[in-house]
Amino acid sequence: MSGRRGVGRGRAAGRAGLIALGGVLALGPGRASAQPPGAGYEDLVRLFDDWRVFQRPVLVDGVPDYTAEAMAARHAGLVDYRRRLAAIDPRGWRIPERVDYQLVRAEMNGLDFDHRVLRPWARNPAFYVMVFPSPTDVPAREGPHVDGVIELWSYELPLTPDRSAELVERLGTIPPLLDQARQNLTEDARDLWIAGIGSMREQSATLADLADRAGESDAPLAAAARRARETTNAFIAWLEREAPTRNGPSGIGAGHYTWVLQNVHLVPYTWEEEVAMVRRELVRAHATLRLEEHRNRDLPPLDPIGDSAEYDRRFGAAVDEYMAFLEEEEVVSIRPYLELALRARIGRFVPADGPREFFAEIDYREPLLMRAHGYHWFDLARMDEEPQPSPIRREPLLYNIFDGRAEGLATGMEEMMMHAGLLDDRPRARELVYVLLAQRAARALAALRMHAGELSLDEAVAFTSEWTPRGWLREDGETGRWEQHLYLQQPGYGTSYVVGKIEIEKLLAERARQLGADFTLRGFMDEVDEAGLIPVSLIRWELTGEADEVERMTSGGSPR
Repeated sequence: MSGRRGVGRGRAAGRAGLIALGGVLALGPGRASAQPPGAGYEDLVRLFDDWRVFQRPVLVDGVPDYTAEAMAARHAGLVDYRRRLAAIDPRGWRIPERVDYQLVRAEMNGLDFDHRVLRPWARNPAFYVMVFPSPTDVPAREGPHVDGVIELWSYELPLTPDRSAELVERLGTIPPLLDQARQNLTEDARDLWIAGIGSMREQSATLADLADRAGESDAPLAAAARRARETTNAFIAWLEREAPTRNGPSGIGAGHYTWVLQNVHLVPYTWEEEVAMVRRELVRAHATLRLEEHRNRDLPPLDPIGDSAEYDRRFGAAVDEYMAFLEEEEVVSIRPYLELALRARIGRFVPADGPREFFAEIDYREPLLMRAHGYHWFDLARMDEEPQPSPIRREPLLYNIFDGRAEGLATGMEEMMMHAGLLDDRPRARELVYVLLAQRAARALAALRMHAGELSLDEAVAFTSEWTPRGWLREDGETGRWEQHLYLQQPGYGTSYVVGKIEIEKLLAERARQLGADFTLRGFMDEVDEAGLIPVSLIRWELTGEADEVERMTSGGSPR
């Protein structure tokens, strides 16, 4: 007990000192007094509030306007917001406030990149998918989507009259939106076009299910779902008719990939560097898996869970064991809502006649391992339950800028917790850690090569399947294709799991070296959590005072 108190005092004092020291070092001689700490920060917050309103598309009769004229006007309007941001001088601010400045800058770069390069409203049919039946495990829906998507899972049937009327109204925007999409989708990106047909078919199936569930008990809702489905099916037929005319590339090229990494996601690497990093992780995962398998060669294999009773027992026990491990081993400060968040995601047993999808092959063999990946649910619960570090971090960052921190830490926790002792009495489960890492590295490398024009989407799916051990990522399954389609739509996301993990590991090593005897794992995890779901390069700056990575990614070489 006394040791934990001493470490807590050391960590708090060390972090405060480093922030102060980092501010002086980053400012240079004589700059600390140029502007009082915090002066002008309120102007940044006001700009951010205005920006968040501006970046949303204009509504016409309740439907977001993505026509060429509207998008050109929005891109032109960005000039004024960038001018306002450039007029704010943050160099005398505290480091956390300067971090917020970089977050606003990154979001503006994200909108600019959308207009100059991605242009999802003009080249990506899946952009217009509006209905999602299940929640995402990150702060905002992955990939580019129209404004105001319908998170159908948040509507629990039977609905109250008010909620039903609300959902009917929102479903009513789908027909005019898809009519608009036919006019907007003018650019040639074959893989995005073909994969988008599949995404629209999923929306059709979701709407059919909604109409069935609403039935006679909610006739207006059932009718609205059927109308939306009819329009979706007609849109699918149009996409299929147009498909033969779409033969152009869907990737953005290595140069644009580097730009979006460094200027939007604030990842301090190039396309080439990420290729080298994920290749190294891919071969490391395969080699280490073989060593683990050799060590365990006389042990029985892990059999998957076979029925609902075993599922409920083992998944419930996994949550108990994992939460106890985190507390007893002083990994992270425990709050009551963390266990509730993890337990709410246990799910239920799903029978299968043949092979399951990749992550179920893992989860049904060792539920404890994926509870570690469930740090996602801790993140979301913490956003709901705890005050956020600043007004600019109170909402999810746009353009999936959170991906390196959210996906990187969740992925990193699998191997980190194994090394911390979580799987000491489960040697066969250690093998699964490297199966997971191999799959993440393979899909990251496939995504990088896909954007460079070296692989088509089909080839990327085949590559990832081939390089995932044990045949668990089937080329004809749903997981591999869904993932590569997402990574094609959102450059930077496919590598965020592995590169984000590496960034977290690098930060852990730097912080441990910096704090010396005062370093604790729980102290490190807590201060990472306290920084919020922001790029790891900015968390590093905030925790260590080191601004070199941000300097390299900022125009003019100064982390304004």
